[in-house]
Amino acid sequence: MIGRGRLSNWKGTVDKDRFGPKARYFDRWAARYDSVLTGWAYWWLHRRLLAWVPPMPEATVLDLGCGTGRLLERLAARETALRGIGVDLSEAMIQQAQQRNPCPERLQFVQGKAERLIFADATFDVVFCTFSFQHYPYPEAVLQQIRRVLRPGGHFYWLDLSVGNRTGELLVPVTPGGLRLYSPALRQQLAGEAELFCTAHRTLFPALLSVFVS
Repeated sequence: MIGRGRLSNWKGTVDKDRFGPKARYFDRWAARYDSVLTGWAYWWLHRRLLAWVPPMPEATVLDLGCGTGRLLERLAARETALRGIGVDLSEAMIQQAQQRNPCPERLQFVQGKAERLIFADATFDVVFCTFSFQHYPYPEAVLQQIRRVLRPGGHFYWLDLSVGNRTGELLVPVTPGGLRLYSPALRQQLAGEAELFCTAHRTLFPALLSVFVS
């Protein structure tokens, strides 16, 4: 069982009202999330992502914004000793992941907020965040939590839509609260403030993969 950890020392105020609309949006989508179009898109992007992820035998992995659990499923198929936990804000997404879990002895799925992770310090070797960071209203808090739960030398893989040649942050007014898209430089700056250090940016069109080490 993964232990509970202390909360981060982030000083911002988390507004609970900002999470409810987003959770309900994904709750409504959960049963259709693995439809043909969405399912194929994630299969293709996960395949490209995992081409950049080196072997990690016996790793303990966290997937933030895990949705229906497909990334952890693919990781567990590749790494037969891997253990993983998926966290998602949406209760319905977690239910879908639990029902379809192909490796319940190695994979767990729990509902929770990325800004307030319940896990003990230095629990995970690797953290993935694929197409979910763009939904977070408090990125600084999430990055501090990622740094806290990573072991020294652990890796964080951040895959989100790209802003192309733009700089800074782009807010796209779709889904409740919109999507926040970050330039490579801003990703590096925000993560650096949480003591996560960038080792690479890779374009996986239409997404950008940024790799960090703790």
